[in-house]
Amino acid sequence: MAEQLSVFVDNRPGRLNAITGILRDSRINIRAMTIADHRNYGVTKLLVDDPRLAHRALVEQGFAAALKPVLAIAIEDRPGGLHELLEILAARQINVLDAYGFVITPGQRAVWCMEVDDPVEATRLLAAHGLHVLADGELYHL
Repeated sequence: MAEQLSVFVDNRPGRLNAITGILRDSRINIRAMTIADHRNYGVTKLLVDDPRLAHRALVEQGFAAALKPVLAIAIEDRPGGLHELLEILAARQINVLDAYGFVITPGQRAVWCMEVDDPVEATRLLAAHGLHVLADGELYHL
């Protein structure tokens, strides 16, 4: 299963730049990134091509960081593509706790990354419906 890197950051100028600089210096490529503001601090979530190395590099530089498993599902980039995936989960009462998506090929392929309350069942269920859950290497090397 893929891993997402969560980094807790003081909400002040230059802190995000420090993170990206550490990753650059470690030759880590960022695949996707979100930032959530919580007043005095923020949480930056990143998909990177080497999450364990990124985690180690950031922690060594004093950042509070954690790795968390996420499901990454390839979906069609069209109206209703995401809805169909979520319908499958809702029908089985699988809750999405955190999520974000990005387009790989406009009009063709997108990826939906999510944390769910039952990742094993979600993976089985989505595969049974013909959806492709990306392996970690597939996601990291898009």
